[in-house]
Amino acid sequence: MTPAELAALLPLRTERLVLRPARPDDVDAVLPYCCDDEVTRYLPFGSLDRAGVEARVGRWTADLERGPDGDLDAAWALTVVVEHHGSVVGDVMLRLGAGPMRSAGELGYVFHPSAGGQGLATEAARAVVDLAFDHLGCHRVAAQLDPRNTTSARLLQRLGMRHEAHLRRDWWGKGEWADTSIFAALREEWPAGR
Repeated sequence: MTPAELAALLPLRTERLVLRPARPDDVDAVLPYCCDDEVTRYLPFGSLDRAGVEARVGRWTADLERGPDGDLDAAWALTVVVEHHGSVVGDVMLRLGAGPMRSAGELGYVFHPSAGGQGLATEAARAVVDLAFDHLGCHRVAAQLDPRNTTSARLLQRLGMRHEAHLRRDWWGKGEWADTSIFAALREEWPAGR
């Protein structure tokens, strides 16, 4: 899929949300949740300052411009910001692997605490997984998380993803060894998640 073909699919719209490419002026909306230690507690990155969020948004834009059919020997990620009633409340990422792993997607998401408990993250994640299976040629979409992040685990279960693995102390981050839980869905299983 070329960048132009991908752009034609965006923004994604759900019943309550608009998922669109990030713009430089989104930094002010992303900063409050990406600089929050509690929000980033279980993420692979720590709290970010303004420069960190600017770099993050810049990577999102560069990946979008490269498109999924760019360098097939390198991983590629699509990240969209999630708007609810015109305000950015979070972002969702779909990373595709390199080479033959291009059809295996990895889902990630982070949301402002004020968006919690409304089903917004589930709705947004479902839209991105739909895109992965329906348009990006994925045969599998997985998510990795720290099992202490029970809120995220419940979101993945609501999506209809299967808990496939619990790896013990396999990831070093933030000064400690942490476990990893892996949830996934195969394309042929996905209608159950809709």
